[in-house]
Amino acid sequence: MELSVKDLTARYSSSNGPVYAVENVTFDLKEGESLGIAGESACGKSTLGLSIIRMLSGGKVQGKIIFDGESILDLSESEFDEKFRWKKISMIFQGAMNSLDPVFTIWDQFVEVLKQHDFQGDFETTIKDAIHSVSLDEMVLKKYPHELSGGMKQRVVIAMALLLNPKFVIADEPTTALDVLIQAQIINLLKKLKKNGMSFMLITHDLAVLSEISDKIGIMYGGQIIEFGSSFEIYKNPKHPYTQGLLKSIPTLRGDVPTYIKGNPPSLLQPPTECRFIERCPLAIDKCKKLPPKLKTKTGFVQCWLYEDEKLSN
Repeated sequence: MELSVKDLTARYSSSNGPVYAVENVTFDLKEGESLGIAGESACGKSTLGLSIIRMLSGGKVQGKIIFDGESILDLSESEFDEKFRWKKISMIFQGAMNSLDPVFTIWDQFVEVLKQHDFQGDFETTIKDAIHSVSLDEMVLKKYPHELSGGMKQRVVIAMALLLNPKFVIADEPTTALDVLIQAQIINLLKKLKKNGMSFMLITHDLAVLSEISDKIGIMYGGQIIEFGSSFEIYKNPKHPYTQGLLKSIPTLRGDVPTYIKGNPPSLLQPPTECRFIERCPLAIDKCKKLPPKLKTKTGFVQCWLYEDEKLSN
């Protein structure tokens, strides 16, 4: 599996004009790699995931998404559904615990997914294998969603995303609203699947979760990826002032007092023509009144004028 996203832009229509939820996003991901996408609420994380799986309701997507050598944005809806959706690319949706239908058993909901995607194999074996892959007993298949705990429902939804053995899974806040023990179970499950060759894009605002599983990390702000690199590089040597601020907001065992980033994100209705972080940045300079360049780092890039004259890739 190889995923290449080039200059991806997604916008919604509104009565006040277009809202640019994602703008000029570029990254590459290889087989077995995991990508973490982090940032504040409404920065475009979920829209990015929905754009890749072509489930962006009410939005328009432009740019290039190349998956296994094929440009998936150029396919018709029926072609994409037949060849890619859930078979090669699947998604664990935000608020997954509430996405199960309360009036159908878990078994019936798994069967519906297989029928929807014209699965021709053995339904029973496929469903049981998916349930076992997330360490659940087959008994849950006979139950209704309200009969399961939060962690069990979350694992059911993950199993549903894995049902057709996709190469790439987009996980949107898969550990939100779960207690720390269930979070650990979900993270360990994702690690196991990654070890078996599956690739992930993990979307969350929780940088601690990303540190556990991500090979690469993209930091989103105002609809753009403003810093991208290896997990080690992002945590060890964050460059963008926004990334530094995010990391300083996490409590540490050293006893450091967490700080927060003052101010509010920019409106995406009329994106500014300057650096989008300028109003909140403690290090802003005159050049920040223009959109920053994408400067190459050791493992990715950073969009910040502060590094214009530095050799970041050395």
